[in-house]
Amino acid sequence: MTDTWDTIADWYAELLRTGSPLNDFNRAALLDLLPAELAGRRVLDLGCGEGLVARALAARGAEVLGIDPCAPLLDHARAAGTPGPGTVRYAVDDGCLLATVADRSVEWVTAGLSLNHVPDLGAALTAVRRVLTAHGALVFSVPHPCFEAPHASWTSEPDGTVRRAVGDYLTEGFWRSDNPAGVRRAGNQHHTVATYLTALLDAGFALEAVTEPAPPPPVTQQQPQRAGLPPFLVIRARTGGPA
Repeated sequence: MTDTWDTIADWYAELLRTGSPLNDFNRAALLDLLPAELAGRRVLDLGCGEGLVARALAARGAEVLGIDPCAPLLDHARAAGTPGPGTVRYAVDDGCLLATVADRSVEWVTAGLSLNHVPDLGAALTAVRRVLTAHGALVFSVPHPCFEAPHASWTSEPDGTVRRAVGDYLTEGFWRSDNPAGVRRAGNQHHTVATYLTALLDAGFALEAVTEPAPPPPVTQQQPQRAGLPPFLVIRARTGGPA
C-alpha cells in the first residue's frame, strides 16, 4: 500500500507526542521569526498537522486557526487541547485555496514544514497573500532544499566521517522517500531555493529574513551526522511595508 498522510497520521502524531528533537527544533526555528508576544493576534497555521506549532502560537496568546487537508491529523490536534492563554480552532482545508479563510482576516500565517507538501506553490502563496491583512507576514520552514533533495543520502568517508551526499537538487516536483520510517514516505514536493524565493516575490511578498539554523544538541545527539548542516530553510516575508 502506498502511504498517505491519512495512513501515517497515527504514527506521526505518536512520533511528536513521544518526543521528536528534529520537529521540536523546527518549531523553535519557526517561532524565532515571530513576536514573543502574540496576544490577540490572528494567526493562520497552514498545514498545522497535529497542532505542534498551533499550540505554541496559542501559548503566546494568539487566536489561531489551524488548517490541514488531513482530517485524522486534525482529530489528534483537537484531542491535544489548547494550552492557552490564546485559542485554537481547526478546519479541514486545502492550502492552495484556503477556502475557509476570509480575505485579509489574519495578521500572520505560519507554515511549518507544510509548503513542501502543497502541489502548487504559487497558488498557495497567492492564497496566503489574499488572507493576510495589509503589512501581514508569512513565516514558513521547509526541509532544506540543498540537503533534503530527492535521493539525498548519507555516505561514510574512509576515516569514518559521515557526510551528506546531495541528491537531485535541480529535479523539482513530487517525490516519495523509500524510507519506511520517514515522514516523506507519504510524499513531498521538492523546490530549489531560487524557486521558493522567486515564488514569494511573484506573489507580492517582500523578504524580511532568511535563516538556516544550525541543529542544536538534542538533534545532533540523536543524529550526530547532522552536525554542521542546517536541516531547514526558514523564511519570513511581508505583504507590504513595516507593520
